[in-house]
Amino acid sequence: MNHPLPQPRTTSAFADDEPVLASHPLLPGAHSPLFGNSENWDFNGALRRPANLTPGGWKLMFTRFEGAWKLRAREVAMIALNPRHRLVLSSGIPAPRRPNDPRSVVMTLGAMRNLAVWAAERGLSSDLTTWRDHHLHAYLAELKERISADTALTHVKAVRELHRCGPLLTGGGLPADPWTGMSSRAAAGVTWTKTTRDISTPVIPPEIWFPLVNAAWTYIDRFGPDILHANRIYENLRDKARTDGTMASLSLRRWLDDPRHRVPLHHAHEPAARDVGSVHWNLLAWQIGYDPARSRALGTNKTTARKIALDAVARGQCRPASLLDSYVTVTRSDGATGPWHPGLDPRSLQAEIRTLRVACFVFVSALSMMRDGEVHEIIKGSVVQYYGAPAITSALIKGQEDFPVKHWWIIEPVARAIAMAEELTPHPERIFTGVRSRTDFGETFAAAERMATFIKHINATCAMTGLEPIPEGRVAPHMFRRTMSMLTDQFPGSEIALGIQLKHAAARALANRTTQGYAASAASWAEHLDQAVEAARFRNLRELFDTHRNGQPIGFGPGAEQLARTFDKIRDTVAALGGDASVEDAMLRKARISIRFGTLNNCLFDAANPVGALCLENAVIPSGHTGPLPDRCRPERCGNSMLGTQHVAIWDSEERTLLKLLDTPGLPAGRRAALEQQRADVHTLLRKVPR
Repeated sequence: MNHPLPQPRTTSAFADDEPVLASHPLLPGAHSPLFGNSENWDFNGALRRPANLTPGGWKLMFTRFEGAWKLRAREVAMIALNPRHRLVLSSGIPAPRRPNDPRSVVMTLGAMRNLAVWAAERGLSSDLTTWRDHHLHAYLAELKERISADTALTHVKAVRELHRCGPLLTGGGLPADPWTGMSSRAAAGVTWTKTTRDISTPVIPPEIWFPLVNAAWTYIDRFGPDILHANRIYENLRDKARTDGTMASLSLRRWLDDPRHRVPLHHAHEPAARDVGSVHWNLLAWQIGYDPARSRALGTNKTTARKIALDAVARGQCRPASLLDSYVTVTRSDGATGPWHPGLDPRSLQAEIRTLRVACFVFVSALSMMRDGEVHEIIKGSVVQYYGAPAITSALIKGQEDFPVKHWWIIEPVARAIAMAEELTPHPERIFTGVRSRTDFGETFAAAERMATFIKHINATCAMTGLEPIPEGRVAPHMFRRTMSMLTDQFPGSEIALGIQLKHAAARALANRTTQGYAASAASWAEHLDQAVEAARFRNLRELFDTHRNGQPIGFGPGAEQLARTFDKIRDTVAALGGDASVEDAMLRKARISIRFGTLNNCLFDAANPVGALCLENAVIPSGHTGPLPDRCRPERCGNSMLGTQHVAIWDSEERTLLKLLDTPGLPAGRRAALEQQRADVHTLLRKVPR
């Protein structure tokens, strides 16, 4: 839509003392930045900041704009933040009912800044009324050469803002919409269909996903209890520590009187390890009841307490520094077994607590399908039972009580990870925040930075912990949701996350809001998905072989008889060779048995010998299609059909349903004939089952 071009304004329509957040609910006692603030509009303390945003990201910065662009940026931001402003409405600017989120305004200003730099480099006037469509077409064409279509969309929207807001911009706006008749998505090249769209968010490759998720769960499930136990011991020592070290010698003697107590020694696996083998004076002070930072109980080399400790070391009453007496045992890559950690002292304990907190974040992000910002917003006590399954409730935001509470269904391991994160956080409400000390915390959990540190820590300690190294590669918080969406869509119900029992995670995850485009397959996973399907098929085939070998029926019908004959040949061959289970597996794989496991029956269609496949008789086979046509399956007649023992109950139920329908009074003759034919087909199928 093109606006008539009034005489451009020479001064701003907005007063310098006008608040810019008049359309937003402010925090109690807060004041809005004013339009006249030409350096920045700081929303910290005025609006509730999203949990995953740093204070620097909660500001609109104007210092990087120059000349006319500086005022223009403030005016565009003012209109976006206050779309129902009296001046906006009276000027005829098309406006939405709700104000823009400040984060979207930040993105708009970033795109405007880029446009301003581009225009200055090409000598374009700062007077937008002199610009023509071809200038903006050239700008977008250059952008598309180096950025994705999704990113280009932000720039298209920013350009259109300069046209939409024209009546209130000092000096005027763009005289016309450069892409009249096109949607912003079409102009940017963002492709849509009814079911999918191009998604720029990459998936986490399987070679990174599996060891990463496995490491996170191992920390939560196996190492976490040790870390929490050590932390409780350390906190207890801190709470009871004395600051007066005058009685340190007596305290140390009494402590050493118990032969279970041993002087702690520095070991090579401490963070920034030094003086390996020497006394860990800091931990020893805590253990005998003193705060080493506030007392001088063991402060000089001449104290009696130090001599007592060194004498104990000389007679062998010592051990590597550790808050615990034992640790969970792991099996390492070389086959050796041992504790996952050589000894947690106060410094290494803090490092492991940080690692455990990141493990909780990774696991929740990976298996809940929540967005990064939603994970950051999780608060204590947010795990509830929702329709009989564990779920996370969204945080209630003060001033936005009219917004509905949302629920994300989760699995029990995710609930356990959240509970562990709750125990670790120093924040009174949120479970994922920055941490500086046990009483001091940062508002933002730097997820991307912390995950990079987590991976580095896993790789540095894998020789001790037995965890699989995590290959190098980009891992960002928003990639977890994209990857899990793809996984649940491509092979729901299969084994993911290295054998963690996900129960109905796939079905529950897809019940949350997502898009089919987000679940689109990824090339990096294609080979893994094929291998997973083949592995699942072989497990089912092996179970059938074991059932047949034990003399139990594997199914009924011609397909079952065909499969039983093949199993007999394999069993006899293995027996003749004197082989074991591994030989049976090899023979089963070599036999290349063609079987498709289905809900209503199993199909033994063999592409090398498709004769007898009723689904292909008189059928129009789509171009490029191989294999059977499941929608034309006739299990009661086809020689490839096998009715498994698990299928019998389904067909029994179907027959009872048909009989009940046939008893319906006044049933039309045509409908009765169709039901009779269906019942005859079901009856034919069930006759194959011995009763």
